[in-house]
Amino acid sequence: MKNESIIESLLFAAGDEGLTAGQLSSVLRIEIEEVREILQSMAEAIEQDEKRGVMITTFGDEYRLMTKKENAAFIEQLAEKPSPKTLSQAALETLAIIAYNQPVTRIEVEDIRGVKTERPIATLSARGLIEEAGRADAPGRPILYVTTAEFLDAFQLQSLSDLPPLEEGDVSMQQEADLFFGRFEEALDE
Repeated sequence: MKNESIIESLLFAAGDEGLTAGQLSSVLRIEIEEVREILQSMAEAIEQDEKRGVMITTFGDEYRLMTKKENAAFIEQLAEKPSPKTLSQAALETLAIIAYNQPVTRIEVEDIRGVKTERPIATLSARGLIEEAGRADAPGRPILYVTTAEFLDAFQLQSLSDLPPLEEGDVSMQQEADLFFGRFEEALDE
């Protein structure tokens, strides 16, 4: 693999934080001066290539991969119209169960829902709405799930105590899911 390809991948993965020539040098196991030469050559080549949408910039001693200024208007359009991230009914039900019963295992969620929840849990984890919070002290040591700060942000909650109260008595899972579905749609519309 060529150093240029590795450097581009590393800069992309580093995002806004960027990387120093020293950091790149230690990863690539080459001299810092060689890294700087490669970066300079890459920056010039990318800048001249009109087909590329990125460029290499420097801020202090950090190098970053950034979008070209000419494309800013298109990026702004995308940012102004974010695509809705809708969740399936199964994912919403699973999220409601986890939010109101956390920490909770997948088996406990399945007992409440009455169906398998592997896919909804995977979706919620991928979206950053839930996370693993250790293991239960039970046979097999199942994973415990809790909601995340991203969950609070998505539903515009300051803390879990701001969750809509459940009615006393027999509250169906459908009612819990409906509460969340309404809050989630409101959060996406704003």
